[in-house]
Amino acid sequence: MKIALSAAETSGDLIASSLVVALKLNEPNCMIDGLAGDKMIKAGCHRLWHMNEVNVMGLSEVLRKLPSILKLRKRISKHYLANKPDVFIGVDSPDFNFKLERILKKNGIKTIHLISPSIWAWRSNRIKKIKQSTDLILCLFPFEVDFYRMHNQKAIFVGHPLAETLKPRKDYQSNNNVLLMPGSRESEIKSLLPELLKAAKLMKDENPDLIFNISLANNQQLDWVTKSIDGIEIGVSVGDAHAKISNSDLVIVASGTAALEVGLLAVPMVVVYKLSYISYQIASRLLHTSEVSLPNKILGSNIVPELIQENANGKNISDHAMKLLESDNTKLIRELGRIHKLLKLQSSTKSVDAIIDFVNEK
Repeated sequence: MKIALSAAETSGDLIASSLVVALKLNEPNCMIDGLAGDKMIKAGCHRLWHMNEVNVMGLSEVLRKLPSILKLRKRISKHYLANKPDVFIGVDSPDFNFKLERILKKNGIKTIHLISPSIWAWRSNRIKKIKQSTDLILCLFPFEVDFYRMHNQKAIFVGHPLAETLKPRKDYQSNNNVLLMPGSRESEIKSLLPELLKAAKLMKDENPDLIFNISLANNQQLDWVTKSIDGIEIGVSVGDAHAKISNSDLVIVASGTAALEVGLLAVPMVVVYKLSYISYQIASRLLHTSEVSLPNKILGSNIVPELIQENANGKNISDHAMKLLESDNTKLIRELGRIHKLLKLQSSTKSVDAIIDFVNEK
């Protein structure tokens, strides 16, 4: 069995690496190659192109690298049209991968997309391009399958791979630790961190015993963050989010996958997010869900506070955070624990079963 994979960013590399391991266990003789990151390569995927050729953040960086990204996508499609795999699997990165899938599908190659874009939340008209691009969507969340079924797109809920490694903590003892997670992208960090620092100062004034830490996803903005907190007693670390979350009374976190990680560990949180004025005006008109954060969407209710745009200011963040710190959060923690139960399905194994069944379909 020949399997082609395409992961164009860090999150895709992580999820695809688990998939490679599971595929190798189930089909030891399968050949797996494609656009890969370091984790995929280590897991046993043969690298034809490296993810770093396309993995960029920020509008200016994308625009600068766009010609080379388009050339790379053309090279990939040309390669697989000449060397047809049994299935092509695009992992995340919908803007990059759906176009590839569409070209290959038109030429008779079976296509799968792993990780649905947030089509359930905004830009639902993308369903037309998705149906043209992929034969099967492997969904990480149960509510996504309901959306695709309404549009006659084949989709399977496989659970979330993070639920295999993260679970609600037990026997936690309060230690006054508060964790700040301002996101992974430059635009997120630079819009949110100033408000998080204001909130930390206000919270510290109210309770001097509080201990603040910042956990960054990568070191790309480390220097800027370090300069920004000059004079404020806050620890800064990189790449240790899960340990830091587990050791905190409360996490103030940017909306996205990080909020899901906090939810899987069942730690009280305040979810924050800010876009530029123009981006927010556009996004708010396209949004069609009442829950913005993944924990609230999965549970179907506003179980954790969501502070978006102008509401994500230092005073507001501080007020909501202190309310949680001073409350009995037993019920909240119990509700957050349901996220793990809902998403733990042995995601990689279930994905492999779906892939093999699909490849063997006549």
